[in-house]
Amino acid sequence: MTLTRRLFAGAFLGAGLLVSACGGGANGSDEAGRSSYETESDHAIGNADAPVVFVEYASVACPHCATWHESVYPAIEEHVESGDVRFVFREMITGQPQLAVAGFMLARCAPEERYFDVLDILFEQQRALFTAMQNGTAQSQLVTIARSVGLSEEEFLGCMQDESLLAEVQAANQTAVDNGITATPSFVINGDRVEMMRAPEGDGSVFAVDGDPIEDADGTIPAEFTGDAFDRIIAYFKARAES
Repeated sequence: MTLTRRLFAGAFLGAGLLVSACGGGANGSDEAGRSSYETESDHAIGNADAPVVFVEYASVACPHCATWHESVYPAIEEHVESGDVRFVFREMITGQPQLAVAGFMLARCAPEERYFDVLDILFEQQRALFTAMQNGTAQSQLVTIARSVGLSEEEFLGCMQDESLLAEVQAANQTAVDNGITATPSFVINGDRVEMMRAPEGDGSVFAVDGDPIEDADGTIPAEFTGDAFDRIIAYFKARAES
């Protein structure tokens, strides 16, 4: 069985590669143009010297990740464009694993400057791709996406047959697991894990770092996937980095 057939038949993932759920100081860049919070294998956009380095662990086959990218990512992009944020994406195999792996392999095969374009399309079309996986047409839909970023069908098929590329995606997932990430999306900002906790007053949940709620002049920040909540989080970390 070829790798392409294994990807879409679900016969390629070994046990232990999946995670359980789909659900600072001033920064400095190195000679390769990476921030001090990045690794060589990371995919990133934005000023490498930005005061806020925002790392997202996510999967293109995770519904909560798609919701975050629809509701919050446009606000993050504005901070990237202003120079305040360096956005780093780290791949994880959560949700529908065959789709996650095929999607990340496709993103890696696209021209480097189109990596994030492929992610955008995969998140936008996630529900349609889930349906396509069920009715056996996922490969043709991914071919259409590949063509939209300049790859031919032959190049797409070659991409899906690249064992070394599969190993890279699996290695990225394993590194995330080794880093203690157990769910997607997860966020690490300027080296600090941002998590959710019950609000101190017991009403709902708030975003927190090291067990302490993130607070600004307006109080604690509700654990919501909204642009406003993440604007406040970024402002909080920017102030910490610049103080």
